[in-house]
Amino acid sequence: MMNKIYPLEWFDSLISQTLNPDNLILENLLPQDFIILSEHIEKESKTIQISLKKEIFLLRRKREVRLQVRKYHSNLVTFIDTVIEYQKRNSCVRPELAGVLDLLQGKLEELLMLIENRFSDYLSLDERVPITYLMLSRNELEVKFNKLSDRVTNGLYNNIIRIVLENGLRFVKSFSGKKITYRQLLYQKELLKSFKNIDLSEQASFFSDIDKVLIGKNFNSTDYIEHLIEQISKEVEEEESVALRINRLLFYQKEFDRIYSDERISFDPTRGNIKCVLESWFKQEINYFERNLELALQNNIETGENASSFTGSETKIECDLSADQIALILRAADESRIVKARSMNHFFKMIVPYLSTPFKRELSYQSVRSKSYNAEDRDKFIAVQTLEKIIKKINSY
Repeated sequence: MMNKIYPLEWFDSLISQTLNPDNLILENLLPQDFIILSEHIEKESKTIQISLKKEIFLLRRKREVRLQVRKYHSNLVTFIDTVIEYQKRNSCVRPELAGVLDLLQGKLEELLMLIENRFSDYLSLDERVPITYLMLSRNELEVKFNKLSDRVTNGLYNNIIRIVLENGLRFVKSFSGKKITYRQLLYQKELLKSFKNIDLSEQASFFSDIDKVLIGKNFNSTDYIEHLIEQISKEVEEEESVALRINRLLFYQKEFDRIYSDERISFDPTRGNIKCVLESWFKQEINYFERNLELALQNNIETGENASSFTGSETKIECDLSADQIALILRAADESRIVKARSMNHFFKMIVPYLSTPFKRELSYQSVRSKSYNAEDRDKFIAVQTLEKIIKKINSY
């Protein structure tokens, strides 16, 4: 009779004692004994299914249900692993024993599936995946990885796909060497499913559709993060001046910030979120270039050189306004928070060296900034007229 407190008691005893390869009594069992064991396994399996459902149904608190479900799930996973180990040790022994072990493994897996299907909401994704399910998943993942590899028709995505495949295959090979959780397995399956409808034949923007999937799934592989940084750096280095490099970085930062990333999941839970890592890198790179630009501009001012000697005369934009009128518009943009700079002084320092007027090629950012505080009515009128002209143009689009 099965103990009501512990429904798995008979299976526990059967696995840990009766069928243990180290048990000398096992050698003395007759064929008829194995038939009786098989019948009892069938009967006990049905009894346990009813008992588990009844026991969990009678629990009133979710916390109690969760604890019981996880306890039984963990025990069944351990039982299955033990039976598989017995099968390896008894592979060349009596066929009757092999038959009993096969039957026992099948019934344990049925009970495990019952819990996973009926009570999945109470299971922890950090539970270890049983070996049998892991082997099936390994075959499934390998097939999908091969299909993904076959879909690459040109060089656009070779590096990214190679990184995904290498990380994925390393994960599959680790199945026999360490604990694999449902969370890790589910991540790989969901990631591969996301690639299904992606067009790998073309790239519409710097961050491709496959990048958006990987960033969205928080694919925080070191290889992939280094690939992104390398690609961005390569594009930035093509710019001739420091100011243009800053602009390019700011553009990529803006594009990256627009991509959603699910922080609840990750390829590697032991590493930082891909958003945090890249945002920190963008910030450091931009600060580095801004500091270089400020030092160079300061050096130019002290030595009496033109700002254009550093920024490049080809980067100047001529405005059909006076320095006073430009000053008013820039000050208004800063104070109305249309732009977000560290300070107004910094904002003028970053913008003014790239502007010129019909009357003056070189503008001092300190001079223009000071003019914004001593505006004449005529300059105010022209600045407002200019903005109204922009409004009218926008309305015509």
